[in-house]
Amino acid sequence: MVATTERTVTRIVVGIDSSEHARRALRWARDEAQVHGATLEVVHAYPTPEVAVLPAIAALPSDEDLEASAYAVIDDQLEEVGGFDGIPVIRIARSGGAAGVLCHEAADAAMVIIGSRGRGGFKGLLLGSVSQQVATHAPCPVVIVGHGVD
Repeated sequence: MVATTERTVTRIVVGIDSSEHARRALRWARDEAQVHGATLEVVHAYPTPEVAVLPAIAALPSDEDLEASAYAVIDDQLEEVGGFDGIPVIRIARSGGAAGVLCHEAADAAMVIIGSRGRGGFKGLLLGSVSQQVATHAPCPVVIVGHGVD
């Protein structure tokens, strides 16, 4: 007899940006949340502007402007994908690197879902990959939604 451990799915985290890859992941996450009756946390990480010493003064966007833009990305993707009726959705915008933000937000989640941009082979090693970093460091199971999955 094989013992199994059943994991209750109450919270699903999905990482998004403004890409089609993210929309595929969001559709998959929406459907998974619907099946399990789970809360869906839609996370978008945005970079913190770095200040360099320049000979001229440059105007940088405020933290509030960056955060508002990040929430606009989330809202646009939710609207584009649609079908979230009856699913509790939490929107989260955080400053930082995408992999680190997703791993942090995935604490105590049943799973984290991300899209794959399909960069593989040597080029993928040179560029680094959010999906590789999340798969390696996430505190929960990771679903990487690839091309052709809708």
